[in-house]
Amino acid sequence: MINQFQDISNFVKLEIPDSNKLPIAIIGAGGIVDGAHLPAYKKAGLEIVGITDVDQARANDVASRHGIPMVYPDLSTLLRETTAQVIDIAVPPAAQRDIFIEVAKSGRHILAQKPFATNISDGEKMIKAATDGGIIAAVNQQLRFEEGIAAAYKMVELGWIGQVTSMSITVNLATPWEMFPWAQNMEKLEIMVHSIHYHDVIRWFLGEPISVYCVAGRTKGQFPVGETRTVSTYKFPEEVTAIVHANHVNRGEDNYAEFRIDGDSGAIRGTLGLLYDYPTGRLDTLEVNSGILPTNGWIPYEVTTRWFPDAFIGTMGSLLGAIAGNNQLRSSVQENLGTLKLISALYESIETNQVVKL
Repeated sequence: MINQFQDISNFVKLEIPDSNKLPIAIIGAGGIVDGAHLPAYKKAGLEIVGITDVDQARANDVASRHGIPMVYPDLSTLLRETTAQVIDIAVPPAAQRDIFIEVAKSGRHILAQKPFATNISDGEKMIKAATDGGIIAAVNQQLRFEEGIAAAYKMVELGWIGQVTSMSITVNLATPWEMFPWAQNMEKLEIMVHSIHYHDVIRWFLGEPISVYCVAGRTKGQFPVGETRTVSTYKFPEEVTAIVHANHVNRGEDNYAEFRIDGDSGAIRGTLGLLYDYPTGRLDTLEVNSGILPTNGWIPYEVTTRWFPDAFIGTMGSLLGAIAGNNQLRSSVQENLGTLKLISALYESIETNQVVKL
């Protein structure tokens, strides 16, 4: 299996060649920038030349701790003065559209936080702004670069489990929503800011579904007003199915986060280590049982990196590589519009209690 696993490890490698590196500025100094973006960029050897945030005290604190030389008072000043060629936009979803459009007009390439818009119409306007500005824009759907998920994707692509028949992602968590005060009053919450990762990954693996059905719930006394429990089901051609089951109010003290892909010649199963004790996390696990190779039962693939912060090297690295003309984006704004359409369909299903066709 060593030779076969070499193909997998090559695919999941998170390195950015020096020839692809460009100066980067960041809009937003929240926890995700502090705890994931900046540690990942430091690990990859990227140059962060400036940052801005509506909370200037926080921007100054983050800059001082991460060695960022310039803190700008606002977006306009940053765009007027910075030497950055790439702008990393890491702000809450509702604030992103106008910032994105202004950055696109400045001619800088963009890595946009997910979701890059809160509705399809805004997403289309942002894509047009990127096209009109002649820039390349990616979405920070970093679960596509998380090693266990990316390794599983490559195993499927290589045909190790034959034709995929089903995919499932199940998470049962005690999520500390208090860490995200900006999310407290979001009426659309769980799918929009958490499970969007899983729905995006299912699209990456399986393509566009024929239809979806989703139910959602809240728990009395919970911190946020939005949904914190969802069950989403998918129907694909040729009787392929998928399910995402997410519960963020697990009072059993047994957090778990598992995924599984079944095929007609084997299966892949794994865990998302970050979610067992977020934000500390642990390494993922990944196993494959293939009748194609064959593996003679379940064998492990050793995962050596983490979703946070390592996968953030992948999203920025993919963008920088595309700017250099060395690779295609794994998650462009144009492609990610499909994820926005899927999210919209899931919320429509919740509201109507109906199957929604795409």
